[in-house]
Amino acid sequence: MKKLSQEPFIHDGCEIVESTFGAYTEMGAFNVIENSHIGDYAYTGPNCFVQNTQVGKFANIAAHVRIGPTDHPMERPTQHHFTYRRKMYGFDEVDDVSFFEARKQRVTTIGHDAWIGHGAIIMPGVTIGNGAVVGAGSIVTKDVAPFEIVVGVPAKKVRNRFSDEVIQKLQEIGWWHWSHQKIKDNFGDFLQDTEAFVDKHWEG
Repeated sequence: MKKLSQEPFIHDGCEIVESTFGAYTEMGAFNVIENSHIGDYAYTGPNCFVQNTQVGKFANIAAHVRIGPTDHPMERPTQHHFTYRRKMYGFDEVDDVSFFEARKQRVTTIGHDAWIGHGAIIMPGVTIGNGAVVGAGSIVTKDVAPFEIVVGVPAKKVRNRFSDEVIQKLQEIGWWHWSHQKIKDNFGDFLQDTEAFVDKHWEG
């Protein structure tokens, strides 16, 4: 049985391009991770494609998820990538650097402890808030607030996970920034009712 550590656990068949990983991270088999950062304790299932994305700590990303899918140049006479991957076709000695840079600027953000369900698609530039839930198969085209649950195509709000008061207190506690040792010392608190957790750890 695998045991995670400070070094990322990257399964076979992954393609990693210009990306960084925090401690206790795990990337499922056959992932493509490009121009992204994966925060501490975050993980992905197999066959995920993550581009130009900042993934928060403890993010839960199920299998077959696509985050930050890149655009084609719809304003040009052709949308085909020969206009920007020019070297592949012998049309130029250099590729369209400005086009690729513009893609990189459309950063997608996945909040701490967010859960992205199986097969979901998160469009570029979208922010998924801390603790939010994106239902399986959803296509998210707009920002999702912290601790909000969204489902569907396009994804729409179903409800919040907790009351506004509890959400505010969880945000202020920010347990996802705790040290590994502090989480270990308080592990039992994560198994109890959320309101009891908030009552114990909120210092407002």
